[in-house]
Amino acid sequence: MNTQGYVSFHSAKPVWLTDRESEKNLLVGFRAIFTPPQDNSVLLRITACSRYRVYVNGEFAGCGPVVGPHGYYRVDEWNLNHRLTEGDNLIAVEVAGYNVNSYYLLDQPSFLQAEVVCEGNILVSTAGDGVRFDAVLLRHRIQKVQRYSFQRPFTEVYRLTNGFDEWRKNKSRTSPRESCQITTPKQLLPRRVGYPRFELRPPAIQCAKGELEKVDLPRDQIWKDRSMTGICATLKGFPETELDTVPSIELQRYRNKTNTSLNIPCLPDSSLPFAENSWQILDFAGNLTGFIGFRITCNEPTRFFLTFDEILCNHDVSFKRLDCVNILAVEAPAGTFDLETFEPYTLRYLKLLVLKGNCRVEGLCLRQYKNSEVYRAGFSCSDPCLNTLFDAGRETFAQNSIETLMDCPSRERAQWLCDSAFSGRVAFDLTGHTRLEENLFEDYLLPERFEYLPEGMLPMCYPADHYDGVFIPNWALWFIIQLEEYAQRSRNISILAALKSKVYKLLGYFTPFVNEYGLLEKLQNWVFVEWSAANQFVQDVNFPSNMLYAAALAAVGRLYLDPNLLLQAERIRDTIRKMAFDGEFFVDNAVRENGKLCVTRNRTEVCQYYAFFFEAAHPKTDAKLWNTLQKDFGPQRKTRNLHPEIHFANAFIGNFLRMELLARYGAARQVLEESVGYLLHMAQQTGTLWEHDDVRASCNHSFASHVVHILYRDILGVAQIDKGTKTIFLRFNDLPLSWAQGRIPLDEDTISIKWWKENQQVRYAIDHPAGYRVETLDPHFSVRREKA
Repeated sequence: MNTQGYVSFHSAKPVWLTDRESEKNLLVGFRAIFTPPQDNSVLLRITACSRYRVYVNGEFAGCGPVVGPHGYYRVDEWNLNHRLTEGDNLIAVEVAGYNVNSYYLLDQPSFLQAEVVCEGNILVSTAGDGVRFDAVLLRHRIQKVQRYSFQRPFTEVYRLTNGFDEWRKNKSRTSPRESCQITTPKQLLPRRVGYPRFELRPPAIQCAKGELEKVDLPRDQIWKDRSMTGICATLKGFPETELDTVPSIELQRYRNKTNTSLNIPCLPDSSLPFAENSWQILDFAGNLTGFIGFRITCNEPTRFFLTFDEILCNHDVSFKRLDCVNILAVEAPAGTFDLETFEPYTLRYLKLLVLKGNCRVEGLCLRQYKNSEVYRAGFSCSDPCLNTLFDAGRETFAQNSIETLMDCPSRERAQWLCDSAFSGRVAFDLTGHTRLEENLFEDYLLPERFEYLPEGMLPMCYPADHYDGVFIPNWALWFIIQLEEYAQRSRNISILAALKSKVYKLLGYFTPFVNEYGLLEKLQNWVFVEWSAANQFVQDVNFPSNMLYAAALAAVGRLYLDPNLLLQAERIRDTIRKMAFDGEFFVDNAVRENGKLCVTRNRTEVCQYYAFFFEAAHPKTDAKLWNTLQKDFGPQRKTRNLHPEIHFANAFIGNFLRMELLARYGAARQVLEESVGYLLHMAQQTGTLWEHDDVRASCNHSFASHVVHILYRDILGVAQIDKGTKTIFLRFNDLPLSWAQGRIPLDEDTISIKWWKENQQVRYAIDHPAGYRVETLDPHFSVRREKA
């Protein structure tokens, strides 16, 4: 499988239904019968817009593609050998063309471009050599439905008929052929990143069951997400008046009439019977991402619903907790049907409801959709709590890094800046390469400009369509912070040089906002610091944003050898120290009153962490503040009621900045304790790590996988892997552990390391790739290397 380098199609051309490439939410099938040569490698090369799913001889074979920047399309290559039989084979591709803007997929015309290749010969293609794909318009997925969320395209609603899927199962079956046309040529990019394994996971526990009853719900109490009420030119979709059905409203008119707790294991191949107005809740024993599949046998016409979420709310599944429509709706006549969701969803709990008819559900499972490369990496130690954190961090990252460095696999599936600065570190730790980050920087590099954004500004998340013109000005500065780290990790000098113009244009965007003190003032649009009260104090001069600005200027100065930017950064830090520090804490903002800039008394915990993280403060020069932060703040501050006047930080990003600072300044033992304090309850509840320090939002957020980086660096002792000098730097800390061991991928090789305590001495053994050397940094106690 080609994961990097040049890609092209030998023969295939992009095609779609004639004159329908801009139609919203169209599901089209493409099928072909071919006979492959025996004992030869057969490859499917494919890309599409918006999403595709492949079946070979009726069996699932893959999905994609990896999204690229506007005007570019990444090409996947699937090895089909183990799926083929002698004689005729059926390849079928479903393509959903959404044609709406989102944070997840781009609003671009629909198409499929695919070819089956064997030893250079074209066996099947779209409008090319060999057998040509025939197109089938698939009507079982209802077209005019509501969006899934503000950030993602449409929900899935199915109106099944007997034989609806025969087009992709039955080699002899013929379907009406739709007229297709060749669309405009596409600019192609390599996939680069690895391919999932799509392992099947059945539910583990049958939690509860009961009966439903219909209730009268006043119109003003019906929940309607902005993704339904806000449809307009800047949020594309179908207006509510055009929807064929609205499951999110229909289900709100039902409630549990009875509730019988079960908590019994789900047996393999179990069959779940449903009468009319009944429900059951199943538990997958962990927060997972993937495609929900099942077989349903309907004894009469049936209306069947699945709702799902990451947690239970009042012992029930709330499909709208995340401001998403976590619903799959199915209408079916009498008969047996196999169905699997086209889109991936994130859930631990699944609720099945029957509003009409009666049926039996079998073979329920989740086809997992996650990064399979990360399981080469491992960690364990003498503290089981830390092992739980590693497993949760790795699982969180796996579900957020299949194609891009996403923020969450549920509500958005978006590649956000700042989030990616944290998860980019983890990507290198768990995969041993930087290809996910290479795609990210390529995504930002290739577009000549970003529509609907001011000149020089970078999108807050991308690839995405921001028709509403929303951006986070200070978040674009995290792009620079990550770029400097990426340059060190990857040694990719070419992309650094290619991005220079965009980086300087970004700095140029901020120039008009620099005031007489050299600080950014009255930044426009959505100024974001973190999910806490800090977001209330972002005008007129926001000191955390200026701390970040200084760090970005310094990073550009180092990257491109620009001493003027280094001087400017230090002047900003000096100004912040003089203006924002009130003798006890750093203040968040200053406001302009009668032409004079007046510092407020608004003080947040995260502002203190910004100050130290971006070097506007230092433990040596600000020892009193640092001691206060180290001793009085942390996971227990609320219960201890210390400094209640300082607004609390949240998981994103203050708590993680805190742990980074503790590690930076030698408090590894405290990092160990606080990582458990902040994160263990998350890992134990969902098996993944969360966006907030409570369950109000995503319970599977990629930035939080950064705990893996913490465990490798501060607990295992691998301080840095320098690919440029081929050096592995170790730093062992004084920890209340007796041993730790781990595996860290490095390209195709692996670093294996373990340490243990013996006779008041840390002893370690390491096995590493040839050509690398090991250097131990400033140990404060006796360290001895043993043979691996």
